[in-house]
Amino acid sequence: MANIIADIKKFWETKEKDILSPFATLSTNSRGREKEEVECELRNCFQRDRDRIIHSKSFRRLKHKSQVFLSPEGDHYRTRLTHTLEVAQIARTVARALRLQEDLVEAISLGHDLGHTPFGHAGEEALNELLQPRGFRHNEQSLRVVDFLEKDGRGLNLTWEVREGIAKHSKTWAEDLVFSAEELPSTLEGQVVRWADVVAYVNHDIDDALRGKVIKENELPASALEVLGYTHRERIDRMVKDLVLNSFSQPLVKMSEEVREATEILRRFLFERVYLSEGQKAERDKAKGLVKELYRFFLEHPDNLEREYKLYRKETTDLQQAVCDFISGMTDRYALYIYQKYFIPSSWPWEGRRNTD
Repeated sequence: MANIIADIKKFWETKEKDILSPFATLSTNSRGREKEEVECELRNCFQRDRDRIIHSKSFRRLKHKSQVFLSPEGDHYRTRLTHTLEVAQIARTVARALRLQEDLVEAISLGHDLGHTPFGHAGEEALNELLQPRGFRHNEQSLRVVDFLEKDGRGLNLTWEVREGIAKHSKTWAEDLVFSAEELPSTLEGQVVRWADVVAYVNHDIDDALRGKVIKENELPASALEVLGYTHRERIDRMVKDLVLNSFSQPLVKMSEEVREATEILRRFLFERVYLSEGQKAERDKAKGLVKELYRFFLEHPDNLEREYKLYRKETTDLQQAVCDFISGMTDRYALYIYQKYFIPSSWPWEGRRNTD
C-alpha cells in the first residue's frame, strides 16, 4: 500500500517536469517551510498548503466578511469568501493555460485575504488610520494569520512560495496597475494571483453595484467597454485571454497596454462611484467609527481583551498588535455583537402588565 501511494506522488512529480513551463515553480523545487516537517506521502507541498488554508478557521470566517456592501440583505452579493473563490477560479484558468503550477496558484488564491478586516475596506481604512506610522495592510495581516495566528498561535507553517504570494498579492488603493519588480512576487504563480484578484473584484464589484442599483449600466465608462466588452462574461473573458496571450512563454505575467488601461478606467470608476462614493459614505463612516471605538476600548481595557481573545499574551507583542489581531479577525456580525456587548445597554426585563395609570 505504501509503495502505491509513493508511486502516485512520484508520477505527478515527474509529470510536472514533463509538462509545465520552464518558468513554472515545481513542487520539488520549493524553498521549503520555516519549520521542517516530514513530507506527505501523497500530496505535494503546495497541495498541503491549500488544504491547511481551506481547513483553517480564518478561511471559514470569510463567509461573514463584507466584500463591498456592508452586511447586505440580498443573498447574491459577494462576500470575502465568494471573492476568494472567484479569484482562485480565474487564477487556475490562467495558470493552466500558461502551464504553471496550479496547486501553488490555488493555495495563494485561497489564502490571500485571510487577514482582511470586517466591513471590507472601511475596516481596513480605520485600522490603517489608527496604527500610524506603521499602518495596516490586509495582505501583511494575511501573512501574520498563516504564520502565527492560526492554530492557537502555532501558525500553518506554509511554504515560502505561498507565503510570498500572499504577502505580495495586492497593490492597495493604487491609482494604476503598473507593478514594480519589488512589488511583484518572484514566482509567476504569485503574479497570476495578483492579476486574478484585479480581474475578479473589478468585474464582480460592478455586478454587485448594478444589482444594488448604486450605478446604472449606461454609466459605465464607454471607452473601457469598447475594449473589454459590454457584459460581465465578455469582460472577464477578454481580460483572462489577454493575460494568457501576453504572458505565454514569458518570464512575466502581464496585460497588454490597451486592456490594462481599460481595466484601470473601470477600477477608477469603481473608486469614485462605489467604494468612495457619497452614497456609501454614511455607512462606511459608521463602520469605521465602530472599528475605531472597539480598538480604543480594548486598548483602555486589556482585561476585557484577555477575556475575549485567548491569543492575547501568547506572544511577546505589544497591546496595539494584539488588539489589531483581534479586531481584524472579526466577522461583520461578530464585530457588531462585541460592540453591542460593550457599548449598548441591555434591556431590563419586566414582568406582568405595564402600569398605564
